[in-house]
Amino acid sequence: MPNNRPLPSLDDLLTFIVIARTGGFRAAARRLGVSPSTVSETISRLEAELGVALIIRTTRSVHLTE
Repeated sequence: MPNNRPLPSLDDLLTFIVIARTGGFRAAARRLGVSPSTVSETISRLEAELGVALIIRTTRSVHLTE
């Protein structure tokens, strides 16, 4: 059965990669030159498009899901 979900944008995937490399939303936002809320919105959109949680967020840290 074909998957009818749209492919994520390269910018959204880049945001995810920068979060993974920097270890946080604020550090990723600084590296990308955007606000932390923009990074959060991007990841929320990416997770919705893919239908999976990519990052476990707490007030003090982020962890990638398996």
